Amino acid sequence: MESLVIQGSTKQERYESLLPQIASVVDGEADLIANMANVAAMLHETFDFWWTGFYRVEGEELVLGPFQGPMACTRIRKGRGVCGTAWAKAETQVVPDVDKFPGHIACSSASRSEIVVPVFREGMVIAVLDIDSAELNTFDQTDRLHLEQIVQLLKA
Repeated sequence: MESLVIQGSTKQERYESLLPQIASVVDGEADLIANMANVAAMLHETFDFWWTGFYRVEGEELVLGPFQGPMACTRIRKGRGVCGTAWAKAETQVVPDVDKFPGHIACSSASRSEIVVPVFREGMVIAVLDIDSAELNTFDQTDRLHLEQIVQLLKA
């Protein structure tokens, strides 16, 4: 596999450069965990986020999956924190300031803003993509749009 090559200086341009590379990497790979690992690594490398990873639905909890960054919470109950809320509501959560999110779970005090995108299979949430930033107001509709497209590539 060749190394990641990202072109563009704006967030939009970097996502547009990254998306086909992620599609190429996950195409033909049936293992969901392997694909999650590569997607987390590619996003983390491209944007230098504080923490980038997945939580998988296991019963009534989200369980830590492949990630890049510092140690993380291992299990999250449905409806708790940003990840549990994204799962319960089955919709992307964009949080400009995690300290203002009711029930935020502080796995790290360095996390300041967050986006969590549900991963669907057959209409059910099977995982969430969680990305944290050490800066406030990092995530916006550009991130939402492109990250929702990226998780749709996880068909395994």
